[in-house]
Amino acid sequence: MNRRSGIESRKRIIDAAMSVFSRHGYAKANIREIAKTAGISVGGVYLYFKNKEELYKNLIDDRMRDMGSKLEIIAGRAESAAEALSNFLKLHLENALKHKEFILLHIREHGFSFGIDKKRAFFRQQTKLIENIIIKGIHSGEFRKCKAKDMAKIIMGSLRGIILSMALDDDVTIAPKMLNEFIFNGLLRVNKKG
Repeated sequence: MNRRSGIESRKRIIDAAMSVFSRHGYAKANIREIAKTAGISVGGVYLYFKNKEELYKNLIDDRMRDMGSKLEIIAGRAESAAEALSNFLKLHLENALKHKEFILLHIREHGFSFGIDKKRAFFRQQTKLIENIIIKGIHSGEFRKCKAKDMAKIIMGSLRGIILSMALDDDVTIAPKMLNEFIFNGLLRVNKKG
């Protein structure tokens, strides 16, 4: 098996696992159905993952790594700090809506402590990215002066709470525009006229 087909097979297994875990939950999901969904033999799945738990942990790691990469790219491409932060918030909300079932499953079956060290590292990385965006905005005069590190923690904490609320309650849907207005009313510099 060449390296490229191995990477593609692993990706198909991870994508299939996301689908199967989201539909059935961790406890009821099995490698046989994941293999069938991926179009790979059961033995083929075991070439990449020794068991269901390892596959699940790899799925979580891949999703966090993928999300982190996308967020860094959109932040780097933005023309302004406001655009970078707006895109950051939008991508997080879209991801939460897209994977709502998986988020619920993870909370219900594993709670918040599963993979806590990796989650902490991910959220620290995300908070640092927000902090850097805020610092850029302060330097450009776009944002008012504030303690960027503290503001980044507030924004990330608010975002995590909103995502959790959206996952747990069908009546909670926060549009990116609503979140932007909430965040930016506290950050944007207000020009005082005469």
